[in-house]
Amino acid sequence: MERRGGKAIRRWGTAAIASAAALAVAVPATSAQATEAVRGPSGVSAKGAYLLDNGTNKQLWAKAADTKRPMASTTKLMTAMVVLDSRGLDLNKKVSVKQSYIDYTARVGGSKADLQKGDKLTVKQLVYGLLLPSGCDAAMALADTFGTGDTTAKRTKSFIAQMNKKASALGMTRTHYDTFDGISEGGQNYTTPRDMAKLARHALGNATLSTVVKSVDTIQKAPAANGRTRTYYWNNTNRLLGSYSGTIGIKTGTGTAPGRCLVFAAKRDGRTVVGVILNAPKRYPDAKKMLDWAFRANTQVTWRQLPKGTPQD
Repeated sequence: MERRGGKAIRRWGTAAIASAAALAVAVPATSAQATEAVRGPSGVSAKGAYLLDNGTNKQLWAKAADTKRPMASTTKLMTAMVVLDSRGLDLNKKVSVKQSYIDYTARVGGSKADLQKGDKLTVKQLVYGLLLPSGCDAAMALADTFGTGDTTAKRTKSFIAQMNKKASALGMTRTHYDTFDGISEGGQNYTTPRDMAKLARHALGNATLSTVVKSVDTIQKAPAANGRTRTYYWNNTNRLLGSYSGTIGIKTGTGTAPGRCLVFAAKRDGRTVVGVILNAPKRYPDAKKMLDWAFRANTQVTWRQLPKGTPQD
């Protein structure tokens, strides 16, 4: 489920919610883990959280690091990486927007990049549409383009299989995808804070991904079906950008079962810290507390307000 304008626009079935609840069975913490939690930032509301030093690849702090939880639209980070890691990738390849992408997004009530039928966007532009406004329509366009098969259904299914294959390759042993955009109708789309940090670290190593996720907004022009040029204005749903000094990404996610999620990163004095928050009533204050603790700072923040019409992902 996605949110727009503070209003829930995706209903979850009781079976999916029950399945999601079943995933959140805590793994007992060792005494060392418990001690580390005490030493970490205080007052973090998230049910699951993780802090990673990106340079050394060492855990800084964790809370229920290995508990499986639904991840909402942070799923789209994997969607992007399957595309960007594709062999022989042509970022300038044009993709024609199909009506089915628009119809799907309307049916599931997903956040959208507001793609228009017949417009031809490049792969790189679709990655912007995927990660900034969290477009489920852009996610489907990419899955349909990079999947294999003779129908859209087969291509998107094969794309999800590629997502799971990449998760396995990255050592994300407690992660599973059943959707290309985070809207899970089967309740089997989950990860852990530790696993998501592995993906985030990998993602930051990709120059295109790093450029996209640190963008507060973007203007993209594409040939329209009527022969004219359409201009897309997309704002980043990640409010850490433009608010917390040093923020360089990465992706938001919101849903009824997953709650508010955030994968984030910040760089100060040559040091990059990656953070993950799953199911947090106060994800941005949580992220500030976690980053301040990691950087030994007390950052003054005025939260960036999202322009009217930006999906509240």
